[in-house]
Amino acid sequence: MWTDAIDLRDFYATPLGAVARRMIRRRIRSMWPDVSGMDVLGLGFTTPYLRTFLGEATRTLAAMPAAQGVLHWPAENKGLTTLVDETDLPFADVSMDRILLVHALESTENVRPMMREAWRVLASGGRLMVVVPNRQGLWARFERTPFGRGRPYSSGQLSTVLRENMFTPLTTERALFVPPTRSRMVLSSGLALEEIGRRWYPAFAGVTILEATKQIYAGQVETNRKRPVIAIPQRDTGTPTRG
Repeated sequence: MWTDAIDLRDFYATPLGAVARRMIRRRIRSMWPDVSGMDVLGLGFTTPYLRTFLGEATRTLAAMPAAQGVLHWPAENKGLTTLVDETDLPFADVSMDRILLVHALESTENVRPMMREAWRVLASGGRLMVVVPNRQGLWARFERTPFGRGRPYSSGQLSTVLRENMFTPLTTERALFVPPTRSRMVLSSGLALEEIGRRWYPAFAGVTILEATKQIYAGQVETNRKRPVIAIPQRDTGTPTRG
């Protein structure tokens, strides 16, 4: 079940949502420290985490599933979001160097078609990163946050989903050890709790983050549908761009 984009936006505007964004974004950035010259796609509700790549990546795009809804982003510039069918993405084959999934895998009822589309769009040698609620974590037990909705995953279950859909898991990280509370005292200790949790209690993280690469030998995904391809303005770098 998809969480509405407006509800997600409102959550990230709260103090608790701001802490969640900061803690998860720190881990994402540590795993992808440099995306210079790359095309980065976010699928799901990824805008709280894509901002860190603006101005560094060649293109940064946010694809929001129709059942979730779409919001304009970024507010201060022309829109970089588009409404999509997560099982039929309007992007060319092997066109994205990095794909980030947040508030997506746990929500969709079409796991395999969505992951096969991510495989199709991801460039050879590209990387996929999936952020999902951790089945053992506190956040998965409280529906008042988006991480308490949908299907949570253990790290083993997440690895299985990726392998079954032609991805090779590489690195697993964990984040969000701050309890889902509105206490300002607890939230202000977020960084300290994060470091303690990562070192001593990794199984109780709020989210699991898994990076994977594409299995090239798995073959091509066949489809008889003719999908529209969104024409996206290219940055003038003085060198030819991919089609």
